[in-house]
Amino acid sequence: MDKKIVYSGIQPSGKLTLGNYLGALSNFSELQEEYNCLYCIVDMHSITIPQVPQELRKASLDVLSLYLAAGLDPKKSIIYIQSHVHQHVELGWLLNTITSLGQLERMTQFKDKSKKVKEVDAGLLNYPVLMAADILLYQTSYVPVGEDQRQHLELTRDLAQRFNSRYSETFTIPEILTPKLGAKIMSLQDPSSKMSKSDKDENASIFIIEDEKATANKIKRAVTDSVGIINYSDEQPGIKNLINIYSSLSSLSPQEIVKKYEGVGYGVFKEELAQVVVDGLRPIRNKYEEYRKDKDYLERVYRDGDERASYLAEKTVRKVFKKMGFIPK
Repeated sequence: MDKKIVYSGIQPSGKLTLGNYLGALSNFSELQEEYNCLYCIVDMHSITIPQVPQELRKASLDVLSLYLAAGLDPKKSIIYIQSHVHQHVELGWLLNTITSLGQLERMTQFKDKSKKVKEVDAGLLNYPVLMAADILLYQTSYVPVGEDQRQHLELTRDLAQRFNSRYSETFTIPEILTPKLGAKIMSLQDPSSKMSKSDKDENASIFIIEDEKATANKIKRAVTDSVGIINYSDEQPGIKNLINIYSSLSSLSPQEIVKKYEGVGYGVFKEELAQVVVDGLRPIRNKYEEYRKDKDYLERVYRDGDERASYLAEKTVRKVFKKMGFIPK
């Protein structure tokens, strides 16, 4: 019980990429040895954009299977589905009442996403508050997020401090858990942009779950340059990105990779990198297939996780209701 709490969640919308694996999933199993971890399938965040119900249900079980395939142990971590724990929405509404409109409109991701739609739904504006509720529900100490989510965590911290100041100490103030130093994986077709599961170019992203031949072909089609020399340099972003992928899935540093392929053409390098990626992803792909076929086991995992998460969430929500002046049930 003296372990700090770590909270993380993945949306079941779109296919998870190699970048998601190297930046998050591959580190999750180690965290559960040092912390009390909650890993959530944040399906309620997914509906900020239209979803096909049947596909959302399938994608939720896909993410659960990937959690398990990545080494998460249901006996060590709480693995659950967000929509099964009603306290997320309850706390989200309560926190909305202390959140200013200006704060939400200044969110970088909101500004970016709102430009892409004709009419902005309230859910797109308010989902950072639900994200704050996700984290604060469990008295979370650390949240493993990248720089693109730092603004959301700052909002979470601000709301926790505001509530604590107004109603007395209630929430733990969460901090970013800096992930292991590792390279950000960029798009294979536009190395100036992060690899994304929502990229419309099918050759831009390697998905954790896809055919091995498709993975290899994407590597071979990856953008490089006309320099013709394998060098780890910002002036050659395409090759630098491929070297980062190679290094992340092998025991070699970028410098060792450059030395290994000195005088070798891009074709040979890509051919061998494709094999490194396919071999590196094969274990999680095979385990995923095993877990995904066992629906009874998946149900046992999320039901147990739902129950454990609900118990912790209710303790926080009950305290919040009392402090805000609601009559106890």
